[in-house]
Amino acid sequence: MVKNEKLPANILTPTTKSADHDAPVSPDEIIERGLMTQADFEEASWKALKLFEYGQKVALEHGLILVDTKYEFGKGSDGSVLLLDEVHTPDSSRFWIAYSYEDRFQNGLEPENVDKEFLRLWFKDHCNPYEDKILPDAPEELVCELAWRYILLYETITKSRFEIALTEVKSDKNSLVCYDIVPHNLGLFILVKLH
Repeated sequence: MVKNEKLPANILTPTTKSADHDAPVSPDEIIERGLMTQADFEEASWKALKLFEYGQKVALEHGLILVDTKYEFGKGSDGSVLLLDEVHTPDSSRFWIAYSYEDRFQNGLEPENVDKEFLRLWFKDHCNPYEDKILPDAPEELVCELAWRYILLYETITKSRFEIALTEVKSDKNSLVCYDIVPHNLGLFILVKLH
């Protein structure tokens, strides 16, 4: 297996929530520790694989590769296995550009991506985001790059223009004007600094 090579089949890599970060856990451990019953684990696994397969199909129809994602499952009051939290967002998933993937892979280059992985790697290089109490501020150009990627992903998937509603104007002692940008259709907040 080579880095960034497509797997022969989709796989599950279960984790549990812990105070600091997600902790890897095997299917056997999940059952042995009583985190889920065998039946619930099988149902959640089936749902996760089917949902991921569907997400890959939709992404590819829009020129993207859904590389991986994270789903969170819980139990309803009636005992049913429920999918919780976000689904296939750039916060929980990695996306690559489909048309350039094969050529870049054959030439040993990293895939073009449209997600937050670059920002996660920046933090990993500048601190330990799982242990440090205070994290450094990401450089402004990385924050803007992240906003651009999220907007590009939104427009690529929905085939509609991303509309920005300016909700509030602020200024600080350096006469820096900041806008809180609230895309109504994403529920996402992005802070963009304008000089």
